[in-house]
Amino acid sequence: MDGDHIAWPTSQNGKGAMFTPDKAFSGFSVDDIEAARRFYGETLGMNVSEVDEMGIVTLTLGDGARIMIYSKENHEPASFTILNFEVDDVDASVDDLNARGITTKIYDDSDLPTDEKGIMRAGGPLIAWFRDPAGNVLSVLHS
Repeated sequence: MDGDHIAWPTSQNGKGAMFTPDKAFSGFSVDDIEAARRFYGETLGMNVSEVDEMGIVTLTLGDGARIMIYSKENHEPASFTILNFEVDDVDASVDDLNARGITTKIYDDSDLPTDEKGIMRAGGPLIAWFRDPAGNVLSVLHS
């Protein structure tokens, strides 16, 4: 290991490492790929590909990172936050999301103590959660 980098062994055929962690992407499922494409592209304004021949949509973030969205017949929403958006102003971001028709008050206060806008103001950075059309949980949180 050299500093923060691991020296990956070369493959047996001498053509370099077989596995390297240099390029990776995340993915998640939805129950309606077209609804997801519209939500992430039109509602949130993200860079979204068309649905490809395999039924996959790719989100490309500003830093070039990619996220794969795929349709799954027996999709069940993730029980955790699948995508966090860092923002400078959580209150303004929540107001903007609400103006776009997105509900940010998704948790009962007994689950997570949030205010009337759905913002949790204690116990860490300011954060508000919302759902995509498939029920997956996303958040905006103070960077």
